[in-house]
Amino acid sequence: ERIITAPNLLERDFTASKPNQKWVTDITYIQYGSTTKYLSTIIDLFNNEIIAYKLYDHQQTPLVIDTLKLALENRNHPEGVILHSDQGSVYTSYVFQDFVKRNHLTSSMSRRGNCWDNAVIESFHSNLKSEEFQYVKFNSLKDQEVYERVINYLNYYNEERIQEKLGYLTPIKYGVLAA
Repeated sequence: ERIITAPNLLERDFTASKPNQKWVTDITYIQYGSTTKYLSTIIDLFNNEIIAYKLYDHQQTPLVIDTLKLALENRNHPEGVILHSDQGSVYTSYVFQDFVKRNHLTSSMSRRGNCWDNAVIESFHSNLKSEEFQYVKFNSLKDQEVYERVINYLNYYNEERIQEKLGYLTPIKYGVLAA
């Protein structure tokens, strides 16, 4: 399969003056017992809100396309959004890049192997794991419990967790007040 890379348009500028200007996306894994789930998320850099996520048993291209479809639906199909990712195989795949192009988005990618170029979403995934799963015996979790923990954390993150970047408001509250 052909791969397509994109220039780093963000250059570590993780600010946006309005919604749907810059989105960042990545995949993380959640391992428990002998099971691994893959969480794909998209954050709007305007207010650091998680605008879409999918939790699948695999980390193949449909995972990221389905996450992006949900983000587009949740945000009424905005055009011209910069969508920033790493250079993982799902993001550089022709199928994904074609989907990005057909939906009038602009692809941006971190430099190869440089997690700092996508620090906002890397930090979010790190917080999710340390805040939600740190004290859990992973071999005791069932699939449904993992789904519930992820959904509860995403809701907490968007609706209750204040952020210094947002003037100590939550992503949702900041988005409402700035609108």
